[in-house]
Amino acid sequence: MEKEKKILYSGMQATNTLTLGNYLGALKNWVNMYEEYECFFGVMDLHSLTVRQNPAEFRKNARSLYALYVAAGLDPEKNCVYYQSHVPTHAQLAWILNCFTYMGELNRMTQFKDKSAKHADNINAGLFTYPVLMAADILLYQADVVPVGADQMQHLEITRDIAERFNNLYGDVFTIPEPYIAKAGAKIMSLQEPTKKMSKSDENPNATILLLDDKDTIIRKFKRAVTDSDTVVRFDEEEKPGVSNLMSIYRCVTGKTYEEIEKEFDGKGYGDFKMAVGEAVATELEPLHKRYDELMKEKSFIDKCIKENDEKAYYFSNKTLRKVHKKVGLTELIR
Repeated sequence: MEKEKKILYSGMQATNTLTLGNYLGALKNWVNMYEEYECFFGVMDLHSLTVRQNPAEFRKNARSLYALYVAAGLDPEKNCVYYQSHVPTHAQLAWILNCFTYMGELNRMTQFKDKSAKHADNINAGLFTYPVLMAADILLYQADVVPVGADQMQHLEITRDIAERFNNLYGDVFTIPEPYIAKAGAKIMSLQEPTKKMSKSDENPNATILLLDDKDTIIRKFKRAVTDSDTVVRFDEEEKPGVSNLMSIYRCVTGKTYEEIEKEFDGKGYGDFKMAVGEAVATELEPLHKRYDELMKEKSFIDKCIKENDEKAYYFSNKTLRKVHKKVGLTELIR
């Protein structure tokens, strides 16, 4: 493939709905990346299988995620927005890369340890080899850059290690991906425990703003957000994590600097501040909600987008897979 633009790869798991953290930390930042990069964004449904899924809900959630991608502004004609499970090259390359990944490397992965503790009754091999499938996702498209948060950096590092190991054996087969870290809003924290990342799996419903929450629910959750015993709106992540998190959210949706936010709420209490953040978030998400509702009714349009983008993803990824097959000595398929 001729590289007129560098290639960017990312995706999200197809479980439950997205959170405000997913939107501000990732999805919102993806929207205009096609101007600079050739972009591939996956509905990562194979990754979701490490946890037992209700089949009907799982299919619904995957389609909902696809519609949310598009509603947020990811144009399927300017980006490749596809289903991971529809492109068999992901699983095919993952098996080969498993054979170039060491047990010790996978044993060190902190996310495996964390998820094993949460799902002690289902510590499966897929959970253990999850980083290898993620490496396959990225390397198939010869990605130059991958948007990552701090919690995903370890997965990108093992991807780079696997790619370099393979390249050292067989030549320059894979592009070594670099991290792309957003300058603002890269990590949105829980509204109830502001030292923890906002998560869609949080058991406390008041901790997380879901992307499809209505306006009343959004404002109610922000009103209940944990702050501190002080009354000053000031950015200080160490001393004032709750207030700082709310300021980060407000900054992301309004474009104001921390200094401007501090000045805006100088002399006002936390009640006014929380209300303003809630209103700003609800206003930000209103057009997304409207477009999402329209898309979920436009079955033929979404089906067409999925089909065309699945084909594009397969075309690009299969080029890499064929090259890998040849390098490791697999017999070429006779058609």
